[in-house]
Amino acid sequence: MSKNRYEGLLILNLKGKEDTAQKIIERVEKDFKAAGAEVESVQKMDSHQFSYVADKVDRGFYVNFVFSAEPSTLAALKEKFTNDNDVFRQHYARLAAKKAA
Repeated sequence: MSKNRYEGLLILNLKGKEDTAQKIIERVEKDFKAAGAEVESVQKMDSHQFSYVADKVDRGFYVNFVFSAEPSTLAALKEKFTNDNDVFRQHYARLAAKKAA
């Protein structure tokens, strides 16, 4: 099966753990790699206040991952991060294949 390119936006719940953002991002990136994804880039987009409080969380740290993975790997990542207390929300979009230079 061939790998597809994806963009994954994860909103991290750092409530009470603001000083550990980098450690959580590094752990999440390792989780991507352990699942078989090839991470192209990680963009830290800082912490943002939500328009409304959701599940007692009023702000989140946004991180954008661009990676390549098989569809089954993406499904496994979604399930893993759904059960991860540090990941508040997640959204994935399939990207066009990377053009050869």
